[in-house]
Amino acid sequence: MSMSIGRLKWLPIVLLALMLLFLLIQAAVASEPTVDQGRDKSRYPIRVVTLFQSATDSVVALGITPVGVVDSWAQQPTYEYLRDALKGVAHVGLETQPNLEAIVALKPDLIIATKSRHKKIYRQLSQIAPTVMAENVYDFKSILDLTAEALNKKEKGKQIWDDFQQRITNFRNGIKKREANWPLTAAILNIRTDHLRLYLNQSFPGVVLKEIGFKFPLPNEGGWGIKLKTKEALPSVNADVFFIILHSNDPAVRQNYRAWRSHPLWKMLDAPKHKQVYEVDNVAWLLSGGILGAENILDQLYQIYQLSPVDH
Repeated sequence: MSMSIGRLKWLPIVLLALMLLFLLIQAAVASEPTVDQGRDKSRYPIRVVTLFQSATDSVVALGITPVGVVDSWAQQPTYEYLRDALKGVAHVGLETQPNLEAIVALKPDLIIATKSRHKKIYRQLSQIAPTVMAENVYDFKSILDLTAEALNKKEKGKQIWDDFQQRITNFRNGIKKREANWPLTAAILNIRTDHLRLYLNQSFPGVVLKEIGFKFPLPNEGGWGIKLKTKEALPSVNADVFFIILHSNDPAVRQNYRAWRSHPLWKMLDAPKHKQVYEVDNVAWLLSGGILGAENILDQLYQIYQLSPVDH
């Protein structure tokens, strides 16, 4: 009997301890950052780290300033077109090798990464904060959608896309009046120091031009594109228009471009014959990767074809 009474004396204390433990667990769960769509919108992730250029571009387009970004590929550490928006933002290393300790120090609510770069470190990233992964770095529409959903900015993302489509429609209407054979075939040619690359419809500039309505050489060729190491391969890039991306300011790049242009086969191609060869900005056309970069490409196309743009 005395043992039963003793146990009963401890029962309220045990129950109180269990109740306190339950409340602590509930508080911990409630404070855990998440991108659950049911979360209170006023507490949606605001400390965002982006680990590839397309995501950084998209986050800025959606009106959010990330707390951490990776270094740009050129114009380091930040592309000029994003510098005002990213002034004072911390850098967390390279896109191909982000610094996990630097990311932890920023205490993010959300990390935006890509499978093509960060699949191997997804587990570590997800232990730091909820992590969403884009499939690739070039499909700017799906990256915008992913980013908008993760940030609870779907309406803003849709408005951005609708505005872009309106500008595309305006461009098409204008270019049809200037170019009787629209849609034009476009060769996106990236000049390196020792070879030339033809970008196709699974590259960032290829996806953008396809969205606008251009066609490409080698329509049966898949992937990002092809490398051309010999000038005898030049007929494979024949197109109505050439968009030339010089890979860097290295004099060897410009010298290589002169060598390709001076070859007799180059001069026989449609774009050079009709003086439809245009040098374009390598950051917008190749490195930016996002909706703002796509807008910049469209801006340059408006200038090239001397069309009046729609306000945006």
